[in-house]
This record gives sequence, structure tokens and C-alpha cells, in this order.
Amino acid sequence: MTPSKTLVCVHAHPDDEALFTAGATAHYAALGYRVVLVTCTLGQLGLDDQGRPGSHPDHNAAWTKATRASELLAAGELCGFTRQVQLGYFDSGMKGWASGDDPRAFINADVESVGRVLAALFDEVRADVVVTYDENGFYGHPDHIQANRVTRKALAFATTVKRLYYPILPSSVLDRFVTLATNDGVSLPAWITDANNSVGDDQVAATLDVSKYSELKQRAIAAHASQVDNADLVTMAPELFQLIFGTEYYQRAWSNEPVANDDHDLFGGLS
Repeated sequence: MTPSKTLVCVHAHPDDEALFTAGATAHYAALGYRVVLVTCTLGQLGLDDQGRPGSHPDHNAAWTKATRASELLAAGELCGFTRQVQLGYFDSGMKGWASGDDPRAFINADVESVGRVLAALFDEVRADVVVTYDENGFYGHPDHIQANRVTRKALAFATTVKRLYYPILPSSVLDRFVTLATNDGVSLPAWITDANNSVGDDQVAATLDVSKYSELKQRAIAAHASQVDNADLVTMAPELFQLIFGTEYYQRAWSNEPVANDDHDLFGGLS
């Protein structure tokens, strides 16, 4: 039987699906919805087998690319995705890295061309709701910002999408988590330390209680074992993990019709 509703997540790198939206995708997969993942880059500039970042002169990009592809498949299954699509662009690296000059880097892709590809996919799977990052890419990563651009462009061409949401962290939650984690000696990754800390509660449209999937989310993050900068998230105390991962917050970025009843459901009010 064909699922009545479809959620598509557009993420930049392998592991983003575990870090940002795993609760929502597991939740809607459990309800029988079709849940589709688009990963824009190969993530080959992540940490390699020696823990070296993509900016290191001896970084092993081939090992990182292959390893992260395998990790993504395993984590994606845990997160509930019934289909995974890899666009295959090169990881652009952080702002200022020389890798951003590579014409194959995602940030150099033609926004309209990628937007049309995404729109065709959205229509093929009959996407109702799409999730990607906000205009700041959640924490300023160039590939996350580009994911926002191409997804927004896709909405101009797609015919089935009804809503677009961004995962966000209200500053009240983020600040409390960072304080407690720092006091506990937890090493935090850049996507948390560099996250936008000026997101007000008024920007939250939908709040999802995904605490029942906290253990699953930790396993999904753990599946990306090569990215050791997230290791402390896997081993931290359950109460602390729940604070930032037990609830997911979403900003409604776009809708093609008036919205009601999406306070606790990204599909709320959709027929």
C-alpha cells in the first residue's frame, strides 16, 4: 500500500540526518509515512582514519568518502528512511578552506539546476513536507547554506510540496545544554558550539516530543563512528542527551496554504 504522506529531508553531509532530524523521521516512519533522505555531498572532508580534518595536508579523502558512505546507509536505516538519494557533490569544507574553490564543490553548483533535480524528486515521491536548514545553515557551514538555497529554489518548480520546515534550537535550550555539557566536561562539536544562539521561542512553529527515540538517535549518531567529534554525544548521560535530542523544534519556513494544527505535527491539518 502506498503511504498517504511523504516527508523528504535535504541534508548536506552524511551524519546530518542523525544529528538534526532523526527523531522526526523515526516518528513518521513508525506511522507508516514514506520518509526520504537526500544527502547533497559525499562528506569526503570529514575526519579521516587518523582523525584529521579535510583541511589537513595529509587528509585521506578516499578513505573518508568510502567510510562515510557505508555509515550513512546504516544510520539512514535506523532513522527510518525508506529511500536514500546521494547527489554526489564534493564536500566544500568550512568557510575559507581551499576546497571551496573546487568547481565540484557543492557551494559552486548551479542553484537552479540542483533545484530542478530536487523538484523532480519531490514530485516523484509526492513529497508533502520538506525539511532542510535555515538561511544560516543552522551553524554557518557553507554546504548547509547551499542546501537551503537549492531546496528553496526547488519549491519554485515542485508541484506536490505543501510545507517547508527548518530544524532549529531555541536559544534557551541551546544555552542551557551548552552550560550543562561544559560543566560535565563534554567535548562539543562545531555544529553545537557555532549554532545560532539568537533563535527565539517565537520562531518555533512545531515542537515534536521524540524522547522515545533518544536511544535510537544515539545509535544513529554512533553509526557515524568515523566522525569522532560527535563521540561525546554518544556516551553522555541520558538526561543531558534528552535535553537537546529528546525534543525537536521546527520553524515553518514556507507553506502553499494557510496552516493550522502543526504545533506538534509537521503534517498537522494536511488532508
